[in-house]
Amino acid sequence: MLTRSGVGMGLLGLTQLMGNAGLLAADELNPLAPKKPHFAAKAKRVIHIFANGGPSQVDTFDPKPALDKYAGKSLPATNLRTERRTGAAFPSPFKFKKYGKSGLEVSELFAHTAQHADDICVIRSMHADVPNHEPSFLLMNCGEPRQIRPSMGSWVTYGLGTENQNLPGFVAMCPGGYPLQENQNWQSGFLPGVFQGTYVDSRHTDVEKLVEFVKNKAVAKADQRKQLDLLAKLNRMHQGARPNDPQLEARIQSFELASRMQVEASDAFDITKESKQTLEAYGNSEQARSLLMARRLIERGVRFVQVSHGPVQPWDSHDDLEKEHRRLAGQVDRAIAALIADLKRLGLFEETLILWGGEFGRTPVVELPTPGSNAGKINGRDHNHWGFSVWLAGGGVKGGQAVGATDEFGFKAVEKPVHVHDLHATMLHLLGFDHEKFTYRYAGRDFRLTDVHGKVVKDVLA
Repeated sequence: MLTRSGVGMGLLGLTQLMGNAGLLAADELNPLAPKKPHFAAKAKRVIHIFANGGPSQVDTFDPKPALDKYAGKSLPATNLRTERRTGAAFPSPFKFKKYGKSGLEVSELFAHTAQHADDICVIRSMHADVPNHEPSFLLMNCGEPRQIRPSMGSWVTYGLGTENQNLPGFVAMCPGGYPLQENQNWQSGFLPGVFQGTYVDSRHTDVEKLVEFVKNKAVAKADQRKQLDLLAKLNRMHQGARPNDPQLEARIQSFELASRMQVEASDAFDITKESKQTLEAYGNSEQARSLLMARRLIERGVRFVQVSHGPVQPWDSHDDLEKEHRRLAGQVDRAIAALIADLKRLGLFEETLILWGGEFGRTPVVELPTPGSNAGKINGRDHNHWGFSVWLAGGGVKGGQAVGATDEFGFKAVEKPVHVHDLHATMLHLLGFDHEKFTYRYAGRDFRLTDVHGKVVKDVLA
């Protein structure tokens, strides 16, 4: 009745009233519309700095002086099962130092990041399932090591929507190509396709290379608008005969998002608009540009940004660990410190949850030469899923502390072990979700990011 009378103005008024009262399901009107979490939370957005390949915990955020005592000797305890043959204790070639009022110990590799030690919570007792990259990538990013499941960024965007309808809610950046497992790291799985991450090769500096076809040089804006309106009408007619087709709906949404991105993406990805001081603070590496773009995106309302270090698994230092870890950390350490300072300057730090870490860690013992696996040197570390470190900062995190511990050599989590499912449960809690109630019904079952596992690590919470 309200639709047919008064040229529909009554229905518009009712929609406004019901929307203000929270009586309309926002996802039915627009799947990316901002939504409220289960309870009030400080964190409203996420930046995941993914050190893909597995950085060594005993060389970064988990000092183990006992390794010096046993250098070149077998550890007194039996080595845990590893993917490849390993040998004697391998002390860290890097010095650790206490930083901030908290006295948090951090390696010289991350001396710039350590200037924010009082804002960082290091979880030193992380553990995963297996010492293989592929399943561990999926476990860290999707909560499931084998089967197709929605990524963490897709879950967060599904739960919170996004604050800017002219940009993707979830952006995944990796300079130079794809990380291992490629777009599975930001897949939407059985969630609607609109929640999948949008990939950007952040190696490029030209906006038109960063986002393909961001500008239409062949057609005037008014004519393009007419084309898009006609396309939308045809798509909806086509969809009307094929209701409840998630792939078709995702395709339509992607076209509409792409057209909206032409308005704002050029500005969001153009870091040349930053001050000289800001550009110098971040540095000029590909990772630095990626993190600066990440800040510009979340500043404009993007909900989840993942920044992988580089193609495949760059932190995978089976050989020349001292050289490679120093090179990799040098590419990102300064930029991480600048990102934290920048977020504070803009008043965004307390509402932005930052996660740094890889899919697993590395052994505290040396990896022995294995034909076809490494270069035959004895100066690297094998994969280690038994114990490793990640850190969190910002949005509701209690900084200036280390939670949990590995054994005296850094091999296995022994004090307050934290599984990847626990990490995800904690991050969802910081974003305002009860991970056990945050579900999506598919194939007759209520699925969740943490599967049937996970507990919130309360020590992390401020």
